[in-house]
Amino acid sequence: MIRLVHLSDIHFGGENVAAVKAAADFVNAGSFDLAIISGDLTQFGAVGEFEAAAAWLATLAPPRLVCPGNHDAPYLAFWERFVSPFGRFGRMVGPVDPQVFTAPGLAVRGLNSARGVQPRLNWSKGQVARRQVRDALDWFAGRPGDLKLLVCHHPLAEMIGGPMTARVWGGEAAARDLAEGGVDLVLSGHIHAPFVWPYPFADGRTHAVGAGTLSVRERGVPPGFNTLEIDAREIRVVAQAWAGSHFEPSRTWAVERRALA
Repeated sequence: MIRLVHLSDIHFGGENVAAVKAAADFVNAGSFDLAIISGDLTQFGAVGEFEAAAAWLATLAPPRLVCPGNHDAPYLAFWERFVSPFGRFGRMVGPVDPQVFTAPGLAVRGLNSARGVQPRLNWSKGQVARRQVRDALDWFAGRPGDLKLLVCHHPLAEMIGGPMTARVWGGEAAARDLAEGGVDLVLSGHIHAPFVWPYPFADGRTHAVGAGTLSVRERGVPPGFNTLEIDAREIRVVAQAWAGSHFEPSRTWAVERRALA
């Protein structure tokens, strides 16, 4: 059994203080194989916010894989946003792109879908280069038989009925290529609401999984995160929701794993 916890959009500087502390306690009591954080650790990419994020991450007991999000590029340090948008993340949190984790039966790779600037007005939206997807698939190809997870901040395809959009340039092509390449799960954040649904490509067994937020920036659902339990046949995702003093399951999805060739 593989046990993972997937958190996202903590937004230090605008975090739900009680929920963030309780989330760390939950993670540390859960005997998880890996903690995944899919971006937006900070609210404005400020140094103090990154310091708070790094201190909180250091309290987590499991190994960690952390991707940047669009909020992790400095909002006020405009020149830095242009020349080194994720320099602060790299210095205070860890690798920007890629991030990798392997364990028996498990291969996880992070991909940065955020950009400091883009040739469109809304820089918060996502972008994925073909090179990023190609490199990820080449890496996964060397791990036959493993559960293959890709982590990025933005959902590559839009959540049906979601509270906001990701509008990822190259997202649909990336989702198709990852499905055809046999990736099992694509974990993301950004929209602050949990979901699980299959990509309509290849064998239909590649699932997008979105986590909620631990910030006060709620979008119709309480703060929360996901837990995942994976065995040889099934992937079980549970959305844990903040009840004001503790987390409790709010929704569960169970999907069948892809059969190994």
